Amino acid sequence: MAGGAREVLTLQLGHFAGFVGAHWWNQQDAALYRPTDAKEPPGELCPDVLYRTGRTLHGQETYTPRLILMDLKGSLSSLKQEGGLYRDTHLDAAIAWQGKLTTHKEELYPKNPYLQDFLSAEGVLNSDGIWRVKSIPNGKEGSIRVWSDFLRVHLHPRSICMIQKYNHDGEAGRLEAFGQGESILKEPRYLEELEDRLHFYVEECDYLQGFQILCDLHNGFSGVGAKATELLKDEYSGRGIITWGLLPGPYSLGEPQKDIYRLLNTAFGLVHLSAHSSLVCPLSLGGSLGLRPEPPVHFPHLRYDATLPFHCSAILATALDTVTVPYRLRSSPVSMVHLADMLNFSGKKVVTAGATIPFPLVPNQSLPDTLVQLGGVTPWTPLSACGDPSGIRCFAQSVVLRGLDKACHTSQLTPGTPLPSPLHACTTGEEVLAQYLQQQQPSVRSSSHLLRTPCKVVPPYPYLFSSSLSQQGLLLDGPPTGAAVESIPVLGALCSSSSLNKTLGDLAKELTKLNLRRWASFLDAGVEQDDLEEVLQELCSLAQCYQGGDSLMG
Repeated sequence: MAGGAREVLTLQLGHFAGFVGAHWWNQQDAALYRPTDAKEPPGELCPDVLYRTGRTLHGQETYTPRLILMDLKGSLSSLKQEGGLYRDTHLDAAIAWQGKLTTHKEELYPKNPYLQDFLSAEGVLNSDGIWRVKSIPNGKEGSIRVWSDFLRVHLHPRSICMIQKYNHDGEAGRLEAFGQGESILKEPRYLEELEDRLHFYVEECDYLQGFQILCDLHNGFSGVGAKATELLKDEYSGRGIITWGLLPGPYSLGEPQKDIYRLLNTAFGLVHLSAHSSLVCPLSLGGSLGLRPEPPVHFPHLRYDATLPFHCSAILATALDTVTVPYRLRSSPVSMVHLADMLNFSGKKVVTAGATIPFPLVPNQSLPDTLVQLGGVTPWTPLSACGDPSGIRCFAQSVVLRGLDKACHTSQLTPGTPLPSPLHACTTGEEVLAQYLQQQQPSVRSSSHLLRTPCKVVPPYPYLFSSSLSQQGLLLDGPPTGAAVESIPVLGALCSSSSLNKTLGDLAKELTKLNLRRWASFLDAGVEQDDLEEVLQELCSLAQCYQGGDSLMG
């Protein structure tokens, strides 16, 4: 839409959502760097979609995420709830009050000792004139316990909403069950706080296209998300609501209550979130949503520890940064509603995500050459815990390929050379990508975007990359250079596919096997037996939506 940004308001609900969100905002912040050359056109992505301008009480201009996040007491570590950009309103109130004051002060959370140097130093000026932050020392990434340890972006005072009645740490007072989460937004205190923050952000938007919600699926925040999406659907009808249901890395069995609660929260969350959202996409590096442990997904050029939320959330944030491109472009007819309508038909509101991180491009190799080398396999790794993608049917897809220099978009063969494939005859990179997808799945409703803008992976993004990558994330055809990877090309996809038939169906089967008398505590948290029966029926109905189809994928 010409003439202004189509604003999006982001909600982050839960602690793992905070991890993914911290990496997401760090990546957005890294991408804000603009060359000083006035001749260079503005970037392909419009940061005003996600960010808002403002001014402090001292007149300082600010540029902060259009964000509301909810988390539990103890999750902020040393980060102030009101952020650091604006004056402390509580302090102002204390100064104005002339009477006697009694101060009750909680113990401050100490800064993570391994991160103090990292956070205190803004960075180093490299020989190329670019200011870069230092990376987190090797072996210390396991010390990162909370997302606020590595968030480098200033937040607006109205961003952070703390839920004081539940604890982030310890075994007591945890937000474990869907019903507990639902009940939070039934309390006037929290409901009014959320509505107040929503109105603050929404009323300053010129063209609000919708809401993107990052929500924990595995704990009680699935219930918070269910009520939040219901509120948004009622109050802001016609706006897009795209929900990313987030699950940490693969689980190991051994704690029956946590495992069963995770299963129940995921099932309740998917059903309720899909009822109120335009689109719902589960995101996880695990291979299954059910109780049977599956190995974590594999990326050929990444080395990550699936037990570290810091690692898993970085990979998921990178995938999100790519698949959300269509509604963040500076000039694009695609809005959140359009994207959802394209992927969601015949009741198919749940979609899967996939990504190739990084996209395997050799320097001086053309995009047609690379795609031909990939052959007939599905060119992305599944990220929705739906198992092996081979042999599934795809109904609709949105694909984004980013980070490729324009010189390699089309064939570089000299005129007169026999063309290895029809892709080599295409005259634009967009045509190459669209024709490749059409060859792969001829009958699929498909949308694709090709961008030169790569994904930024500078610190505090963890160093997950193999030594076979260049500084720009390209595959080296010679010895390693030793240069740190700073940006990468990424291929990302959202698909409405038949894999969800088995995934949702299996989830329903596992629920039917549960002896709920053993898990009365889950029902005591605000869910009735009838609610469980209804969720089972809805899961089965959702699963049936993904049966059949005419196009084979993979």
